[in-house]
Amino acid sequence: MVDQLPNLGRESEMLEIMGLSSIDDLFSNIPEGIRRSDPLPLPEPQTEEEIWADAQRILGKNVSLDDRPSFLSAGLSRNFVPSVVSMLATRGEFLTSYTPYQPEVSQGMLQAMWEFQTMISELVGLPISNVSMYDASTAAAEAITCAVRVNNRKASKKDVVFVSSLVPPHRMSVIRNYTEGAGIEIRTIEHDDSGKVSLNSVASASGCCAVYVEQPNSLGIVDTGLLEIKSIIGEDTSLIVGIDAVSLGIIEPPGKWGADIVVGEGQPFGIGPTFGGPIYGIFACSENYLRQMPGRIVGQSWDSDGKLAFTLTLSTREQHIRRHRATSNICSNETLIALMGAIHMSLLGPEGLERLSLRIAAATESTRRAITRIDSVELAYPDSSHFRELAIRVPGKASNALQYLDSIGVIGGLDLGTWWDGMSDCILLGVDERTSESDIEELTSGLSRWSEGR
Repeated sequence: MVDQLPNLGRESEMLEIMGLSSIDDLFSNIPEGIRRSDPLPLPEPQTEEEIWADAQRILGKNVSLDDRPSFLSAGLSRNFVPSVVSMLATRGEFLTSYTPYQPEVSQGMLQAMWEFQTMISELVGLPISNVSMYDASTAAAEAITCAVRVNNRKASKKDVVFVSSLVPPHRMSVIRNYTEGAGIEIRTIEHDDSGKVSLNSVASASGCCAVYVEQPNSLGIVDTGLLEIKSIIGEDTSLIVGIDAVSLGIIEPPGKWGADIVVGEGQPFGIGPTFGGPIYGIFACSENYLRQMPGRIVGQSWDSDGKLAFTLTLSTREQHIRRHRATSNICSNETLIALMGAIHMSLLGPEGLERLSLRIAAATESTRRAITRIDSVELAYPDSSHFRELAIRVPGKASNALQYLDSIGVIGGLDLGTWWDGMSDCILLGVDERTSESDIEELTSGLSRWSEGR
């Protein structure tokens, strides 16, 4: 057969080599019902000008979060990214090969990633960070499996993990996808009427492999009770905390109150929501989890001449090429997006991050106060503190309220009934550093008119 390959020039000869008589035989394993017999209904050829005009017409139908007042967040945040971020990130020096296996030609990128790790470690209060994950959901799932790998070596441990009942469904889906095949049992931590974690529910998690909670949680509630969890579950059970990275400008880092692993969405630093991706996830941990940590790690060292040098380190080679022996299903990261996050964080600095957090906290409080002035609308959790997001209850279906708001040019938020059946009358409002008083006025006046006109 090898001798015949150079002579192949026609379809019939290639089919003969494969032992087939026709193209239909080649595709015989495709069911008849899904085969396309007619040609694709493509338009006639166009000039570049015509193609560009069509593209502008189609893209012009999109409504971005910047086109009108927006209160949609639910995990991905509208944000302001300085123009210098994309300018620096797209320099040719950073557009190197995908994986910097050869440190001698990738020192710039490796150092940038090392700086990223350092900033994340300082941000969350833990000594070790990896280069990034795909997003917050994969980071949370990987943190859970990492904690189980570390803790189930102990004879007294069972492969059981307790997870907050307010983890949003899309994240919970990823967590279950990771844990079911690994034989990890997921149990639920309940919340009280204020939306905060029930510490009595946490007590039953003592002796398991890990506990996963979020601060703030998916409803934007800042829960001071989480500071007690580590003392309840003990040192032998891992505490995993999912965070809003920007909130750490004013909220105590989880590493300072007992978290063993901290994960979260890095997207607010460096890149917009981008239709849900590409984005990047944060993953940091204490030293006990280092050898089981997923993803890539950049280390600082010295070369043979005694000069400072950077290289990928610690993670096993199986993590990258022999997946059946890997400790993690993720052997990669979002290098370029994480680089953008590093540039953004370095531009902010500690004081800038604090001011950014305060701006969002102030917008959250302004929205909360404005909502309380509407007679027929109420806060779902009025006695709790919030950051970035808050749930409100409307007199009717949330979907109808959101449809009305959309008709008057306001993106009103998320219908929580799409997450949980019992909250079909609730809307999750999200704010950001650019939410203005006029935005809030348009939202509240729209809700007032809708509720009065029902």
